[in-house]
Amino acid sequence: MLYIGIDLGTSATKFLLVDEAGEVRNTVTKEYPLSFPQPGWSEQAPADWWTACLEGIPELLRGFDPSEVCGIGLGGQMHGLVALDKDDQVLRPAILWNDGRTAKQVDYLNETIGRETLSKYTANIAFAGFTAPKLLWMRENEPELFARIEKIMLPKDYIVYCLTGVHATDYSDASGMLLLDVEHKCWSKEMCEICGVQEHWLAKLHESWQAVGPLKPEAAKALGLPENVPVCAGAGDNAAAAVGTGTVGAGGCNISLGTSGTIFISSDKFGVDPNNALHAFAHADGGYHLMGCMLSAASCNKWWCEDILKTDDYPAEQADITPEKLGRNHVFFLPYLMGERSPINDTNARGAFIGMTMDTSRADLVQAVLEGVSFAIRDSFEVAKSLGVSIPRSNICGGGSKSPLWKTILANVLGIPLDIVKTEQGPGYGAAILAMVSCGDYPTVEAACKALVSVKDTVEPDPELTARYEARYQQFRQIYPACKSLFPNLL
Repeated sequence: MLYIGIDLGTSATKFLLVDEAGEVRNTVTKEYPLSFPQPGWSEQAPADWWTACLEGIPELLRGFDPSEVCGIGLGGQMHGLVALDKDDQVLRPAILWNDGRTAKQVDYLNETIGRETLSKYTANIAFAGFTAPKLLWMRENEPELFARIEKIMLPKDYIVYCLTGVHATDYSDASGMLLLDVEHKCWSKEMCEICGVQEHWLAKLHESWQAVGPLKPEAAKALGLPENVPVCAGAGDNAAAAVGTGTVGAGGCNISLGTSGTIFISSDKFGVDPNNALHAFAHADGGYHLMGCMLSAASCNKWWCEDILKTDDYPAEQADITPEKLGRNHVFFLPYLMGERSPINDTNARGAFIGMTMDTSRADLVQAVLEGVSFAIRDSFEVAKSLGVSIPRSNICGGGSKSPLWKTILANVLGIPLDIVKTEQGPGYGAAILAMVSCGDYPTVEAACKALVSVKDTVEPDPELTARYEARYQQFRQIYPACKSLFPNLL
C-alpha cells in the first residue's frame, strides 16, 4: 500500500510517496514563483499549485504501481486568500500568509471591533497574515471583485477542490482565518457579519483525517491514479508538520525552521494566551495547540546568502563559525524582513543589523542571522513559559534544521534538547500519516504517530554555552523596543 503526502509550500510543493510501514519511497519537488507587486505584498497564482500537482504526482509515481495508492493527504501554507467566482474560477492571485498590506484592516479589527471581542469569537486577535483582514482589504480596495466572490478557500483546500471537486477545509487550517470559533469548531456568525462574508462562501469543516471524497474522474486521469483514491481534508502546514514529527496529544512541542519559523505546543484541551501573543488553534489530531509564528526564519538565511552574498552554498558560509565564536558574536540581527507576527504583531517592523564594527566579518553576519532567528523564536518560547507551559524538550524540523550549526545555536538559546525524528519530511509526511488514518489503517492520529515516528538524534544544550546565549538574548530583547518607533518612518 502507498500513500501520497502533499506539502503545498510558499516556494514549492513537495510530494512524498510513503508505504504502509512509514518509509518514504520517493519524493518530488516542484517550484513556482512568488510575486511581490508592492513592498510588503506577497501573492501567488493558484494555477501554479495545480500545475505542480499535474507534473509532480505522475513523476512521483514513476516506477511504482499507481493501483497501490490508497489515499492522499495534504498540508499547506496557511491563511492565504483564494477567492472563487460562481464558476469556481479564481478571481485574483492568492494573497499569502506573509503579505503585510492589511495594517489598516488589522487596526480596525483589533482597535475598533476590539481584541477582547475577537478573542471571544475566534480565540485569536487579528494579524496581518490572517484571512479575515485580507477580505476587508479586498472589500475596500477591490469592491468589484469582492462582489463576485462565491467561495473563499485556503491554498491547500484549493488543491483538494481540484482533486475532488469538493469545497472543504479542516479545523487546523480554518483556525488561522479569524472566521472560525476555534473552541466550538464552527464558523463564527459574528465574524462573518463583521467581514461581510456570507457563510455559504465558506467550505464545509472536517477533522484533518476525514475523507473529503474520491478523486474526480478528470483529475484521476490527469494524475494517472485510480478514481476511487480518497483524499482527506489535510491540515495547515504547521499542524501537518507536528503530526510528521509526532507532536500530538498533550504536552508535545515542535519547532519548525521553514520559510516561517514556528513553535508549536500541542494540547488535548482548549486554551488561550490572555495576551493573544500566541495563536490558539485546533490541531490535526483532533485536539488543540498554541503556536508562535515568526514570518521570516529560514527565509532570512536564504535572503542573506542568495540575494546579498550571491551564493547557495550554505555550509561554506557557516564553515568559519567555529564553536568558540558561539555566544560571543558582537553583531545582532532583527529578523523582521516581512514585518512580524508572534509575539510583537508589528507589520511595520523591519530587519536590521546592529553592533557592526570595522572588524566585523562576513561570518559574523551569517552567524548573526542564525542567532537572530533563534532569539526571535525564544520570544514566543518565553510567552509559552509565562503561561505555565512546561517545555522540557522539543522536536525540530524544516529546511533550517538541516544545519547542524543552527540546531546547536537554537538548542542553547532555548536551553533544551532538540530531537530530530527519523523521517525529516515535515508537513508532507504528516499529510501522508493523515491519509493512513483516513483509510482506517490506524484508529487515531496519535496511534499512527506512535507507530511510525521515532527519534534518530538529539542535540543537547551545553550549560556554559547556554549561559553565554542567555546574556546575548537579554541584549537582543532590548533592540526591537528601542527601534520600534523608527520603523513606521522608514516605510
